[in-house]
Amino acid sequence: MTDVTEQARKELLDSSAIDSGEINTLLGRIMTSQVDAGEIFFQRNRSENWSLEDGRVKDSSFSVNQGVGIRAIQGEKTGFAFSNEISSRSLQQASDAARSIARSGGDQKVSLARPISVERKYQPLDPTVSMTEDEKVKLLNRMDRLARSLDNRVEQVMLNLSAAQDSMFVCNSQGVEIGDIRPLVHFSVSVFVSQGNRREVGFGGCGGRYGLGRMVETEAFEGEVKEAVRSAIVNLDAEDAPAGEMPVVLAPGWPGILLHEAVGHGLEGDFNRKGTSKFSGRVGEQVASKLCTVIDDGTIAERRGSLTIDDEGTPTQRTVLIEEGRLCGYMQDTLNARLSGVEPTGNGRRQSYAHLPLPRMTNTYMLGGESEPGEIFESIKDGVYAVKFSGGQVDITNGSFVFSATEAYRIVNGKVSHPLRNATLIGDGLDVMNKISMVGNDFAMDHGIGVCGKEGQGVPVGVGQPTLKVDSIRVGGTAA
Repeated sequence: MTDVTEQARKELLDSSAIDSGEINTLLGRIMTSQVDAGEIFFQRNRSENWSLEDGRVKDSSFSVNQGVGIRAIQGEKTGFAFSNEISSRSLQQASDAARSIARSGGDQKVSLARPISVERKYQPLDPTVSMTEDEKVKLLNRMDRLARSLDNRVEQVMLNLSAAQDSMFVCNSQGVEIGDIRPLVHFSVSVFVSQGNRREVGFGGCGGRYGLGRMVETEAFEGEVKEAVRSAIVNLDAEDAPAGEMPVVLAPGWPGILLHEAVGHGLEGDFNRKGTSKFSGRVGEQVASKLCTVIDDGTIAERRGSLTIDDEGTPTQRTVLIEEGRLCGYMQDTLNARLSGVEPTGNGRRQSYAHLPLPRMTNTYMLGGESEPGEIFESIKDGVYAVKFSGGQVDITNGSFVFSATEAYRIVNGKVSHPLRNATLIGDGLDVMNKISMVGNDFAMDHGIGVCGKEGQGVPVGVGQPTLKVDSIRVGGTAA
């Protein structure tokens, strides 16, 4: 990791004539007698986006966004200032503003430690230059033609390709001095199909922390286009969903977004320290079925939600949140960990230098079990099989949620039957976790499309799970 730290230092500090001595002095200015901790976070993000709609480039953009965020912490209070200019003058102004929460006391000396050595989870490449502009446009056009060739009912195709390289460097009063260079690519496709007066849409998408060439080599683009067409055509024959309490089977992979929203957010350190989560004060208690083990893991190589270090310089880790139904702990950033008297877990994340870090998920998933998926379906006389979800709403304080399924099926006498439309799942995260009675042996992660929102900040995340049987969830439908 030292080589990446030096690469990030050169890109962010050396290019602006900022040296370690100046950083040391600035941290000293921040660390008055009433300040517990100080931090300086540098970032430069290069990103591009290409959109193709019906065979024509609708939008193309390239941007470079850089700046510095400075934080001073006193107890539970935080002073924060940021600038989109990396210079000695802006650093001094921002540091003075940040330390205004503790005006009395003199400056202190801060000695930076040696850079932390951690295992890299991805290569520090720049995916924006891994293909030429012409190659990207030709690729998108080829995917447009592929979608239209798969079925004559395809009438509209929308494709999006984005790539970014995010460079960061963080120094703080605890002696952390470390940098990271993070690639990220994402591809999405929406396909609209029509039959008579019926029109439906299907979606596909993938991505991760690697170059665009990886998706070309593995034919990931083609796979997602085919998946979007398939799901759209399935919905052409969908019937109105039933309504009422019934067993629900959740498919492996992306349906883990329900776990992420309804349970994961409730396990973040800030909500639990403040006592606003339904999981607050329950470490050691049984909070879910004994079949449930839930992990947050930022160390999985090249996954969308993975980070070598979090945005505070803490190495990410594999954190067991719930083990066999028992609550083991929460996800922590440095601030909430210190105030709670525990160790940080590498979950301090921020959208950019202009945002404060918060305890956030990375890749959150439930481990697989022993049941064959076929056995799970056979155990249900009448229920719903939810395969894909779109948006949802969650109340962190009580765990209640509402999720809309974009692909779902009726289960009749142990068999997956006809597709359903307008199906929503309504429930309570804790209640659902305790009603999981069968866990499949077919664990899968999502394809790399997740974005998590919290306090106005969006960050890339991953989700995953095996096939799950929930004995009873309230299904909202429109069937008469």
